[in-house]
Amino acid sequence: MTSIFQILLMIIGVARFMIFAHFIMSWLISFQVLNVRQSLVAQVWYGLERLLDPIYRPLRNFLPRMGGLDLSPVVALLGLEAIRIILINNISMFY
Repeated sequence: MTSIFQILLMIIGVARFMIFAHFIMSWLISFQVLNVRQSLVAQVWYGLERLLDPIYRPLRNFLPRMGGLDLSPVVALLGLEAIRIILINNISMFY
């Protein structure tokens, strides 16, 4: 059961990394440091978009419109952190 706990924490860590990467890339694209017309940037950007859209879409439907500001990555990170805290506090269930 310990391995299940570690696998869940690993999945949460990978998801957090992808959200951070997507967040940083969105700022770099907005400030025209990165260009989506470059093939590598486009592949990474659209790949992250496809992977994270199932997480962001329900959050975007729930959150109010804030103009050009998208708070769904912040809410997703808070949700992942809450799940991680719940898992750590209930570690005894995995032993």
